[in-house]
Order: sequence, then structure tokens, then C-alpha cells
Amino acid sequence: MTHRFDPVVLREYDVRGVVGRSLGPADARALGRSFATRVRRAGGTRVVVGYDGRLSSPALEAALVEGLTAGGVDVVRTGLGPTPQLYYAEAELEVDAGVQVTGSHNPTDYNGFKMVLGHAAFFGEDIQDLARLAAAGDWTEGSGTVTTADVAEDYVQRLVRDVEGAGYRIGWDPGNGAAGPAIERLVQLLPGEHHVINAEVDGTFPNHHPDPTVEANLDQLKRLVSERRLDFGVAFDGDGDRLGAIDGDGRVIWGDQLLALLAAPVLARHPGATIIGDVKSSAMLFDRIAELGGRPVMGKSGHSLIRTAMYEANAPLAGELSGHIFFGDRWYGFDDAQYAAVRLIEAIAASGHSLTELRGAMPALCTSPELRVPVDEARKFAIAAEIVARLLADGATVNTTDGARVTTPDGWWLLRASNTEAVVTVRAEAQDEAALDRLLAAIDDQLARSGVRW
Repeated sequence: MTHRFDPVVLREYDVRGVVGRSLGPADARALGRSFATRVRRAGGTRVVVGYDGRLSSPALEAALVEGLTAGGVDVVRTGLGPTPQLYYAEAELEVDAGVQVTGSHNPTDYNGFKMVLGHAAFFGEDIQDLARLAAAGDWTEGSGTVTTADVAEDYVQRLVRDVEGAGYRIGWDPGNGAAGPAIERLVQLLPGEHHVINAEVDGTFPNHHPDPTVEANLDQLKRLVSERRLDFGVAFDGDGDRLGAIDGDGRVIWGDQLLALLAAPVLARHPGATIIGDVKSSAMLFDRIAELGGRPVMGKSGHSLIRTAMYEANAPLAGELSGHIFFGDRWYGFDDAQYAAVRLIEAIAASGHSLTELRGAMPALCTSPELRVPVDEARKFAIAAEIVARLLADGATVNTTDGARVTTPDGWWLLRASNTEAVVTVRAEAQDEAALDRLLAAIDDQLARSGVRW
């Protein structure tokens, strides 16, 4: 027996596609067979499995479990919950690996799988290897057992165990995603006054899409904070591993700005430590880390890539513009928006200022949002490579860590191929609007030279 995956679902750091078109139960079953094979050949025997709140998740989880047990590993099911809850279970239970069925922040018809083996991210060539094993039918055989474990309460208790809280008035919006029940439990353990909206898990996402990197998705939270005169608000993506925030005036605190706020208490505990931000992040972040006495490092975007870079650098903190924040300090090293929210509360209290004051003190730069330019899925990496080659040939100042980050007298701009969508992502930052316009015009010119107009 063999199986061939649609190549478009084999992403850099997870498996993800449109259910019914590029991904279905047969793929979940085959992925289970291949992953079980990798686990057993690494000497493992037990895999923990969880799933998010998407409508297709229960069926994909059931097929995944079938494949894992047929491959000869025992499965521990944790049920519905955010991805970090699954990571917590993989770290704390006597298991060798974990798989979360999740579509993360993608549209409702998407779903996929995030994997961890031996407490480390499973990505890149490992994901391609799953496809090779399936195509060859090179699978281990067996008849694994299935048990269940209720880790939800232990997970939430762990979120607050080592963190000093403070009594703020906070709005919470899990966006009808998988983090809702955990957040409802979490706020019961925190001091202060808490207002939770959209906590019911609903895979149709009836109120707004759960992606806090899109400012329109924060409108409901902004209204809540304004009407209740709250100190600030926090928002979460569909599987609870990305954090968004707004201050008391409704201004967005983007992921790189959150990382800058979180860096201060971490560097107070770990003087001179390395802190990693992704290539999309503001120059302000790297300047702030250096100002605090830390060692700023720019890494590739992608949760598995940042997580791996953090381990390699022994960094106590890392993060992305997209809101994935990783703590090695007092935590397990995986990205967890619930934990990042608790640490944000702690960081605000330690600063002696309100979040609104902290946001107001940040440099007033002109920064574009992360723009997603639709392109042919099969062309996106080639487009980025063409642009890098032209820039290097022209003698531009280019950081090629991940795509092209170009520094000019006006500021910097970035273009890279997304690992999760059929887009190239674009961002630019300058001192004033006129300079930002020039940077965006330079991006438009490069895209047009590669046949892309938007």
C-alpha cells in the first residue's frame, strides 16, 4: 500500500491544505503511518494527539489515529484544545512525539498537522521524508493502543505557576478558536477584571476570522476595550499559538512590539542573552534588544524555524511579527499565546507603566502592515529568488536570511515567499510617509519585473 500527497500540502514547517481538494482523511491516515514509522525508527512508541476547533478536525484526527496505530505506535488523545496544549502534553506526558490537527490562521476550509518529535520541531526535510515514506509504502506495521488524557486543567495551571500577576482590567478574544475554553479557565486564576468574548469554539468563526495580524479582526476587541474602559486587550489565532494585543486607546501592539516589551524583564534576568526576531520585524526591535544589553539576532520567519534557532542559540526569548512568541526562560521553548499573554501582564507590571504609556513611548516609525501579494503557488519561491538575484546584481544592501530584506537611506523593505499561503509577503519601514512611499514603489517595480502586479 502506498500514498501520494498533493505536493502543495507539504509546507516548510507543517502539512496544510484545503480539505476536500488537497487534503482529506486518506492523507491524514497516510501521514499517521509515515509519522509512526519515523517515531518507531527513532526508538519511540507513544504519540500524543490533539485537534483544533475546525469543522473538519474531528474526522482528520480520527483518520490520523488510525494511521498511527496501524504503524505500531500507541496514541494518547487529548481532544479539542489549542496547539500549545498539545505541545505541553508532549513535554509533560510519557510520550515520544505529538501531532496537532490544525488549520492555524488559514481560512475555514483549510486544515493540517503540526508535529513535534522528541521535544523538537518536525519540519523541512522531515516533512518531505513523510511523503517519501508514503510514496514507497515504507511503513512500519503494528497494532497500537489508544488511550485518552485530560490535560486541560494541568495546562492552564502551568501557565500561571511561575508568573507574578497584576490586577489589570483586560479584554480577551480567542475568536471562537480552540483557545476559548483554556482562556475561560485561565482568567479565573488571574488577578484583576477580565472580559472574555467569542470563547465558544465554532469552526465557522461567526464573529471574525481568528487572525490577530489583520487589524480588522481586532475591531470587536477594540470596541470592548473602549466601551468598558479596559486597560488593554489581547487576541488569539485559531489554534492559540499567536498573540495580538491593543492598548487602552485601541492602538495595535504588533508582534515585534510585543517582543520588545517582553525582552526587558527577560534581559534583566539573563543579562547579555541572545534574543531572536524574525526577518519581518521592525529595526526598532533589534535596536531595543541591543539597548537593553542583549544580543539581537535576525532569523527566518516560520514557527519551527524560529523555535529551532532559539534552541541552537540557547536564547531565552524569540518571536515573530506574526505573534508567535517563544519562551525558553521559565517555559518549554514552544510558542504559546496564552503563556505569552500572562508574561505580557507580568512585563507591564514590572515596567511601572501602563501598556498605553509603553506603546506611546515607542518610536513613531512609518511601517506598512505585512502585505500578502497573491501569486501562483508554484511560482512564489521563484519570484523571490529572481528578485534577490536582481538586487544582488545591482549592488543593493540585501540581507538574504529569508527572501530579501533591503536597506536603503529611506529605511528597509522585505519581500519573501510565504511558507503557508500562495503569496509573497511584503513589508516596509521608514522615518516618514514620503520615504515609505518610495520603498513601496521599489517593491512594486521588482514585482512587476517578475510579472506580478497587485
